[in-house]
Amino acid sequence: MSSAAIDLPEITVVSFNIQVGIGSHRARHMLLHGWRYVMPHGQSLKNLERIAAMLRGADIAGLNEADAGSFRSQYVNQAGFLAEKAGFPYWEQQRTRDFGDLAQHSNSMLSRWAIRSVDRHFLPSFMKGRGILETRHELYGHPLTVCITHLGLSRHARFTQVRDLAKRLQGRRGVILMGDFNCTVRSPEMRLLLSESGLQAPPWSPPTFPSWAPRLAFDHILCSPDLEFVSMESIPEPLSDHLAVRARLRFRPTAPADADCPAPETAPAQRKDRLPDNP
Repeated sequence: MSSAAIDLPEITVVSFNIQVGIGSHRARHMLLHGWRYVMPHGQSLKNLERIAAMLRGADIAGLNEADAGSFRSQYVNQAGFLAEKAGFPYWEQQRTRDFGDLAQHSNSMLSRWAIRSVDRHFLPSFMKGRGILETRHELYGHPLTVCITHLGLSRHARFTQVRDLAKRLQGRRGVILMGDFNCTVRSPEMRLLLSESGLQAPPWSPPTFPSWAPRLAFDHILCSPDLEFVSMESIPEPLSDHLAVRARLRFRPTAPADADCPAPETAPAQRKDRLPDNP
């Protein structure tokens, strides 16, 4: 590895399915805590506090299953709560399933860098509720696009969704794609995504599910070829039914960079009383 590559700034990225703050970390919790998907409970804010502590070392965090503020979350927008508690100045959210006061499913991202623009895309699905949250940033002279997604449970749905993803991301530079893909990197649908999009997987994909005895690598961080992985690991803190994954990335030395570009901007966390509608 060249010294030029070592001098380039690194990005610490975390992807985490937070399971609406339920905090399942035993097999029996999946049955005993099932009611927490629809009803408020006293432990949720304490669980979110623990998740915030785990996220503090990241530059960018992608979240799946963060409630956007409904009865079951005590009307707390969980992404905004985590942004404030973990010290992220910027955050965005995509409601993927809006059940009004009952539940507000979302993909969310937290960032230390200003968000220049945002798009929200739906992915094809038998039942509406799968999407991509796409944000764009400027990082030390490099344009960077971050995409957060959560793919379907059935293989048929995932094949349709990865074809859509690959078409959107094919040939693009400065891209990080992450989320709960519900499949391993060796699955046919993941091989299709990597082949058709040009994105790359890390050298090793740590198992993340179930968090109490991880056997399956369902949570992924992928990037375009102008970025490279410095490290990839799971975070062994069972704060959900999934473990979080953390990667350190950097731009390859052939990518242009502006040495005079200022460090990441800081500002109070951008909270939203009303989120823009999905397109």
